[in-house]
Amino acid sequence: MKTVVAVYTGQGLADPLKAVFQEVLPGCRLVNIIDDSLIGDVVKAGQVPPGVARRLIQYFHHAEELGADVILNTCSSVGEVADAARGFIGVPIVKIDEAMAAKAAIGYDRIAVLATLPSTLEPTMRLVQKQADLAGRQVTLVNGLAEGAFDALVGGKPEEHDRILLETAKRAASDADVIVLAQGSMARMESKLREETGKPVLSSPRLGVEAVKAALELAAEQGHTA
Repeated sequence: MKTVVAVYTGQGLADPLKAVFQEVLPGCRLVNIIDDSLIGDVVKAGQVPPGVARRLIQYFHHAEELGADVILNTCSSVGEVADAARGFIGVPIVKIDEAMAAKAAIGYDRIAVLATLPSTLEPTMRLVQKQADLAGRQVTLVNGLAEGAFDALVGGKPEEHDRILLETAKRAASDADVIVLAQGSMARMESKLREETGKPVLSSPRLGVEAVKAALELAAEQGHTA
């Protein structure tokens, strides 16, 4: 049985992602490492502070010690730390949003990135641009920061969060060919946003787990040919 260790910076995505794993990788042992202080510290600092980066890298080491065949980094805000960690962690690290960013960058010219926090929006926009550069494509990125949505959600007003997100998506969609959801927790809004904007909407959970599956298959192939 293969082991995947998912590292979370908050609580919200663990249960929805578990359901996706059961569907895409039913025979896999899934271990979750959750430290919800991480996203709080990122939001407070407006970027990834050194202490968060250190703790996250420690969790990647713990994942390796737990016997991970693949590590899944589930938070877009800290994706660049995962990039840096790939050089000295001995198992593949899959970023939940990398496949989504690549799909957007390869398939569309004008890409709106929807997020409720600047600390998630900016690294996701950089990731999409990086994927476009790798593919040799020119893309236009549209800022879709849903200001006030995060505070509404934290304040126990999910309906207000969803309303702000929808309004922001409609505004961004007028300048875009596709909408990219920067936070995995937004995936529950995917069909609603697609319906209301008339534009394709990409979210990260399923594409991220499919990338984990591909990484496990690649590792198995390399093991057979070694």
